[in-house]
Amino acid sequence: LMVEFLISIYPWVKTLHIISAMSWMAGLLYLPRLMVYHTEEAEIGNKMDVTFQVMERRLYQFIMTPAMMATWLFGAILAVTPYVIDWQQIWPWIKLISIILLTGFHHWLGARCIDFSRGENNISGRQYRLLNEVPTVLMIIIVASVVIKY
Repeated sequence: LMVEFLISIYPWVKTLHIISAMSWMAGLLYLPRLMVYHTEEAEIGNKMDVTFQVMERRLYQFIMTPAMMATWLFGAILAVTPYVIDWQQIWPWIKLISIILLTGFHHWLGARCIDFSRGENNISGRQYRLLNEVPTVLMIIIVASVVIKY
């Protein structure tokens, strides 16, 4: 009965997984860019600093984190749906490791939001630009592993 149910909802779960992952990725790509501008354009305590903090916090708390949680939820449902993943292959493990790294990066960005709110950011705009490549590389690995299934 549960197997039939999981198989019957598979297209919807896959759809919601892709939508939530796209939303999460949008935030993961945008938040470091906001932090570049925050670092380079705002002085601690001025109006622009406060505005950037609000933007970063809202993006992180109200878009990225729920999207990450939804991505994990729908991904977990897909992972237990029969015939979707062959855990004997290497691609699901590559994807899982990449998602764990992406989740770590997500939480690292959250910690940077806290640093900004305390006036304790120690990362340069250049460093944020470089770090902005982390989610891009992981996204490429994740998509390639699912599509190519090596």
